Amino acid sequence: MRVCAAFSRLLCLPGVWVRDVCFEPDRVIVTVALRRRRLLCPECGYSTPHRENEQDHDSSWRHLDLGVWRLVIRARLRRVRCPEHGVLVEGVPFARPGARFTRDFDDLIAWLATKTDKTATCRLTRIDWRTVGNVIKRVAEEQLDGDRLDGLFEVSIDEVAWRKGHRYLTLVADHQTSHVVWGCEGKGQAAGEQFFDALDPPPAEPTSASAPWEPEPVLMVPFGPAPTVPAGAGIPAGWLEPGVDLDPGLFARASRLTAVSMDMTGGYAAAVRARAPQAEIVIDNYHVVALATKALDEVRRAHWNELRGQGDTAAARQFKHDRWALLKNPGQLSEQQAAVLAQIQAGGGNVARAWAMKEMVRAIFAKGLTVEQVAGLLDQLLARFSRCRLAPFVRLGKTIRKHRSGILAARRLKLSNARAEALNNKVKLLVRRAYGFHSAQAALALVHLVCGAVTVTLPAERAFA
Repeated sequence: MRVCAAFSRLLCLPGVWVRDVCFEPDRVIVTVALRRRRLLCPECGYSTPHRENEQDHDSSWRHLDLGVWRLVIRARLRRVRCPEHGVLVEGVPFARPGARFTRDFDDLIAWLATKTDKTATCRLTRIDWRTVGNVIKRVAEEQLDGDRLDGLFEVSIDEVAWRKGHRYLTLVADHQTSHVVWGCEGKGQAAGEQFFDALDPPPAEPTSASAPWEPEPVLMVPFGPAPTVPAGAGIPAGWLEPGVDLDPGLFARASRLTAVSMDMTGGYAAAVRARAPQAEIVIDNYHVVALATKALDEVRRAHWNELRGQGDTAAARQFKHDRWALLKNPGQLSEQQAAVLAQIQAGGGNVARAWAMKEMVRAIFAKGLTVEQVAGLLDQLLARFSRCRLAPFVRLGKTIRKHRSGILAARRLKLSNARAEALNNKVKLLVRRAYGFHSAQAALALVHLVCGAVTVTLPAERAFA
């Protein structure tokens, strides 16, 4: 078998002929030629038989290593004039647009990035640190489903730190699939507005004053599998009254949202109320208990500072050592911690009262209680908080009263932010394992590859599937 024929079968590159193979001390260079005669725009796929001109040099791509040798693909390409993107070098079937690596090599790097740290990936594939981030972004952009925002009904929205210095990512996950469907840099109301802009992009600006933009005519029909159809799709629109405009909200994807779960710290609720008023805001019960534990910790630290101020350093040191007896759940205490907790309860005081109120908050969200029972217990709890004369719990009562409807909606709809918190832990692991990212886009791309509806396939699995 000739060398060219052997490498043609060995590489399995689609749409090319192997013309020449050159062996160098540290690499193997394979020269190929495209089979097709038509030229394709690498950006939009525009096809034409006419070329603008030909390159005066070869383009090269890194392919999967051949043992210890690097494998480089070279080809002399032509330039195509695209009506939309201008003059570009034609696209090739074995590499993504703008990439200096083949698809197989890109997929290998992306798969390694989802399984191990970037240092190991760089050493194994012999590429630069920043190159890993660029490959991740390129693979994620291609494999992300463009229709992933369709059919969203119950979603969660939460922020997670991706870098020191209060650098956050906002992630939106679908409760039905448990996948991250959207993300952006930042947090709060501005990030929530970006999500709704992506969900329902504003209409494009008119290209000229003589041709103002007009929405595509649509009509509602009282039958059929879909609530709307384009005008002229087989059902006449003549029965619509002249000058009657249909509400754009009928066709907006945001109008289909029924529930959005979140915590109580961000400004996401304001964005949801403004852009999807029909959706119920669901406050996760876990965050309510977490705020109660935080209020207990404030009372505990105040008592600790009081002991230090009195000069009783031994008691202050012991009280600090025993703090986990207060902050842990009673069912998770050791025998020694349970004895310490019983001693604190017997002594009374603000710390014992604060611990009792924290446990009251936990008891409200116990299993088996109906929404009506939770509402009654919540009202009793808020009344007690308002009279307790402990500033942290008075503030907690005001926060719970503000989000009362969202707390009850969580019990009624049986939704929580547990999936979002689990995804956040996975994102933190990705950031730690990668030893950081240079850009939020690279971090988001890896989050989509690992936590989104994307499956990165190794070249060998794809070739022999």
